[in-house]
Amino acid sequence: MSRNGRKNSSKGKSAGSSGPGWEVVYSGFILIMLCFFIMLCTFSTIEKSKIEHFVASFTRAVSVLPAGVKVRPGEQASLALPDIADDKGEMSLIFQELQKAASELGMEEDLTFSFFRHGLVVSLSDTALFDIGVAEISQRAFPMLDKIGEIISNTSHLVRIEGHTDDVPIHTYRFPSNWELSTARAVNVLRYFLDIYEIPTERLSAAGFGEFQPIVPNEGPELRSKNRRVEVTFALKKDYVAVNETQKGLSQK
Repeated sequence: MSRNGRKNSSKGKSAGSSGPGWEVVYSGFILIMLCFFIMLCTFSTIEKSKIEHFVASFTRAVSVLPAGVKVRPGEQASLALPDIADDKGEMSLIFQELQKAASELGMEEDLTFSFFRHGLVVSLSDTALFDIGVAEISQRAFPMLDKIGEIISNTSHLVRIEGHTDDVPIHTYRFPSNWELSTARAVNVLRYFLDIYEIPTERLSAAGFGEFQPIVPNEGPELRSKNRRVEVTFALKKDYVAVNETQKGLSQK
C-alpha cells in the first residue's frame, strides 16, 4: 500500500472515533429537564403551613435558640438577635431592658423578640394581657405595660401595636368576629400608653388582624395560644424620619 493510502486510512479512522456523539449530550439535557420538573412538582405540593409547623417543631425539639428568641415566618427573615442587637444602638438597649424586665417579672415565656429591617418587634401572649374572650387589660399586665410605656416615652420611635387571635370563631354582642376582638385589644393597649404616659399621639398606631396572620399553624391548643398575641413594634429612627416627612408632605398638599 502506498504512503498516500496509509495516510488516508489513518485519517478515516481518526474521523470515525471523534469521542461522544450527540446522543450523550441529548441524554444529559433530558435528565436535567426531568430533574427540573420533578423539583417544580415537589415544591408545588408542599403547603406553607406544613413548612411553618416543621420549623416550629424543630425549634422546640432541639432548643437551638436562646430563651425568648423564636423562629417566625414572614416576608422578611428575622435576623439573629444577639448579633444584630449590637449594631442597632438604641434598639439593643430596648431589647435588653425588656428582656431584663421579663425575667424579673417571671414573664420569659410570655414575651418573644424579633429584629426585622424595620425595627424591633415585641410579642406579648394574650394570657399575659387579657382574660379569655375579653379586651379589657388584666391587672397582671400593668407592670410589663408600664415598662414598655416608659421606654416609648423616653424614645422617639414610631410604635405600632397589633392585635392577633387564633382561628377559633367568636360571636358575641360586643365582638361579632375576631376582627373586632383583635382591634379592641390593640386599641386598649394604645390607650393605656396614652393615658399613663405623655406620648405624642402621632407616634402611636393600632391595628387588628384577627386570625389572618398566624405565626404557627392553628393545630391544637398549644399552637393556637402562640397566635393569640399583641405585637409592639419599635420602628427604626430612619423609618420614623421617613414617615414624618411623608406626613408633612401630605399635610402641606
